[in-house]
Amino acid sequence: MIYGLYVLAALAEIAGCFAFWAWLRLAKPIWWLAPGLVSLALFAWLLALVPSEAAGRTFAAYGGVYIVASILWLWLVEGRLPDRWDISGAAICLAGAGLILFGPRG
Repeated sequence: MIYGLYVLAALAEIAGCFAFWAWLRLAKPIWWLAPGLVSLALFAWLLALVPSEAAGRTFAAYGGVYIVASILWLWLVEGRLPDRWDISGAAICLAGAGLILFGPRG
């Protein structure tokens, strides 16, 4: 369930941020901001549903998932093939997120 929440949150955040990007940088109409705002609110709600005792740890682990999702967005939505540095960096970040999520606490 945690993974699903992280993935859905990442998609909502990226879509919301992309709406603002498209308005500011791609000259899309201002109404693009409305679904962008809804998407960003959905992102915050989904991330708050992640079962965790600490928001900071939840947000930090989410960062790795967000980076991987952003690289996938680059490829699948923007049509730009990630290079080896994109992929390597995303893998390192995902490994870091795994450490944060699964590291022994004590």
